[in-house]
Amino acid sequence: MPKKSKLYTPEFKFKVVLESFLKGNVSEVARLYHVHPNQLSLWRNMFKENGYLIFNKGENEKEEKLKKKIESLENLIGKKEIEINLLKKYLDFYTPNDGS
Repeated sequence: MPKKSKLYTPEFKFKVVLESFLKGNVSEVARLYHVHPNQLSLWRNMFKENGYLIFNKGENEKEEKLKKKIESLENLIGKKEIEINLLKKYLDFYTPNDGS
């Protein structure tokens, strides 16, 4: 029967990675927190590559707000297009034919 993989919170990963950098010993910290050393090494590499993104929190919040605003405006445009099409059909239906 395959082993279930554990799910670790980002806070836990950060704590373990930080401690591994402070102690300088991956194996020791991995044993302490019951994490496989290879997993901890992977987290350390991810932290080295993407750790700077932690400090972009303000920019990420601004981007999220702008994305939400864009999405709401796109929805509004879609609704208005539907209304325009309905009004055009209404006008076409009720305009008298000039040939009669």
